Amino acid sequence: MFENLTNKFEEIFSSLKKAPSLDEKQVDEGLKGIRLALLEADVSLDVVKEFITRVKPKALGQEIIRSTSPGDMVVKIVYDEIVSFLGDKNSEISLNAVPPVPIMLVGLQGSGKTTTTSKLAKFLEKNNKKKVMMASLDVYRPAAQEQLRLLGEQNNIETLPIIEGQLPADICRRALSAANLNGCEVVLFDTAGRTQIDFQMMNEIKQIETIINPAETILVADSLTGQVAANVAKEFKNTVNLSGIILTRADGDGRGGAALSMKYVAEVPIKFLGVGEKIENFEVFHPDRIANRILGMGDIVSLVEKASEDLDQENLKKTEEKLKKGQFSMEDYLSQLRQMKKMGGIEGIMSFLPGVSKIKSQMDQSGIDEKIITQNEAVILSMTKQERENPKIINGSRKKRIANGSGTDIATINKLLKQFKMMSEMMKKMSKGNMKGMADKGIPPELFNQLK
Repeated sequence: MFENLTNKFEEIFSSLKKAPSLDEKQVDEGLKGIRLALLEADVSLDVVKEFITRVKPKALGQEIIRSTSPGDMVVKIVYDEIVSFLGDKNSEISLNAVPPVPIMLVGLQGSGKTTTTSKLAKFLEKNNKKKVMMASLDVYRPAAQEQLRLLGEQNNIETLPIIEGQLPADICRRALSAANLNGCEVVLFDTAGRTQIDFQMMNEIKQIETIINPAETILVADSLTGQVAANVAKEFKNTVNLSGIILTRADGDGRGGAALSMKYVAEVPIKFLGVGEKIENFEVFHPDRIANRILGMGDIVSLVEKASEDLDQENLKKTEEKLKKGQFSMEDYLSQLRQMKKMGGIEGIMSFLPGVSKIKSQMDQSGIDEKIITQNEAVILSMTKQERENPKIINGSRKKRIANGSGTDIATINKLLKQFKMMSEMMKKMSKGNMKGMADKGIPPELFNQLK
């Protein structure tokens, strides 16, 4: 997410940081670049104008003139304004009501409401320890209710049984009653969407709102629709008591315009991001962390949180113990590759790292992509237990056998052995606490040279 915007901002700030001092002409040039970058990212024109209006007087202020590092000051000003536009701080789901707490999800057809309903349900059960029931009010789209039922069944989430022909208003009353009887603390209402906003759709949503009196009314919007998503948010805000936004398909949005526009346009916080198809691909929206990503500063806090959720803690502990002894085998390397896959692969991890555009450039030059993980996994699985424990014994004939078994060639085996040697040396340094020069460089350039 935000890949295009991040690349543009990094270019702009790189030139500003090189200047020992900044005059009005240089600041204007920088702001012109920022304006174009935001427009290309599909941020709405009104938002871009307001953003530049806020940044410009601060960027030309006395604190910039007197600063020993004016470029860094401009970056800080832009960062603060991005955070302000995104919402200052993350906004949690409001569950401060008598159970069962009703939450209504609204949006256009195709925005991902039904999938998002199940993701939110799973999130509330896991993180808020709440028993959740899901209820589908979509009686128009074929199999919409069945889709939610299947998602509930697959993920062990309680779902209101379907009664054919029942109207949305009656489903609402039945859901609240059933949730009370079953001891559910939260009820998520998946409302019907349309291909476009119309009078009938809005009337139905207002009727549902009156019946269930939701603690939250959350708009589910497709981030790939850019300015359209912002306009949809404005329409819903004018019709119902909208309290928040969930942006779906954020992982496929290289521009990020919807995120930057929606909070400002709808005047409600973005609460979550949908970042993939799986039920666990669901992130709390942190404005400060997103601002860091946009400006190419990375998001190490989110990466650490993601790692703690996704990685096998028992395996990590075993690996840590081996590292303390200075041991690192091909079996351990295989485990690392599999952990990386669980965290979204190379791309998934890179998106959280500082200077991501430079790292990606190194990866492109070295020919590194997601296939490397799968290929290396196949190579290691074609080794014997003895070879995995002691790769030094892998000679020419063994390489040929491993290449045949993994469907690769000897050059690929040699490349993996080089990678393993490099990784092994890095791990030994880490085990001794010798991290000098590694932490501030992101991924060491020599690693990419070894992969060529």
